[in-house]
Amino acid sequence: MDVIEGSIDLPGGGLHYEVQGNGPPLVFVHAGIADSRMWGPQVAVFADDYRVVRYDMRGFGRSPLPEGPFYRHEDLRALLDRLAIERAVLVGCSMGGQTVIDFTLTYPERVRALVPVCAGVTGFRYDGPPLPEWETIGAAMKAGNAAEANELIIRLWIDGVGRSPDEVDPYVRTLALAMNRPIVEKEIAGGGEGEARDSSAVDRLYEIGAPTLVIMSTLDPPNSQAISRMLGQEIPGARLAVIEQAGHLPNLEQPADFNRLLRDFLSTLN
Repeated sequence: MDVIEGSIDLPGGGLHYEVQGNGPPLVFVHAGIADSRMWGPQVAVFADDYRVVRYDMRGFGRSPLPEGPFYRHEDLRALLDRLAIERAVLVGCSMGGQTVIDFTLTYPERVRALVPVCAGVTGFRYDGPPLPEWETIGAAMKAGNAAEANELIIRLWIDGVGRSPDEVDPYVRTLALAMNRPIVEKEIAGGGEGEARDSSAVDRLYEIGAPTLVIMSTLDPPNSQAISRMLGQEIPGARLAVIEQAGHLPNLEQPADFNRLLRDFLSTLN
């Protein structure tokens, strides 16, 4: 099946994307420790029935970090405009989940359905104890040790709660390290600006009217699990699904379970 690749010009830099398949639009937005490669197990399956779109958010993969502030959900709008997509199913993991939630609140008429996966939410404050891993990660970043910081981040998000590195699929772990390494290096080097945030989606979840499937995983850190449970409770009519034995990227670790959940959900849409 042919893959269409391209980029759109945005203030301060471009946005790289790939499109594959035909049918209703299905857009995948990656996590903050990854890039669009994380969706490989989904593109291979869903492109038979959907027009599958994945892209590298700015500062990730093949999309440069801009020099000025920007909004990731507005980047998503610009991409959909460029591809002439009026309405789509949006699947977002972690920071990508935060992005698709912000997009849904800003442009509800353009969202056919919403699938936040181990998602972040703008304005969320975790009331549990701070994760001790952040201190060691911060120390490695401050020391400029990209390799150590990368490994520590993957231990937190990919190995997850109570699991050792050798218990993780080597392919998943190797890909995660490869995707996250340039992100760590850019952060250590500095330069550019990050996403501007002037909204608080956490207080507006009740406004979401799109059919919603929230996916969480059992080995995700507790703050992320808390967000998923909140989304399942606060978004009207949302369904919460749990994937066992997976960390922060359950679509990579348990693709069969993830794809089944997503396909079953998509089959319920009008």
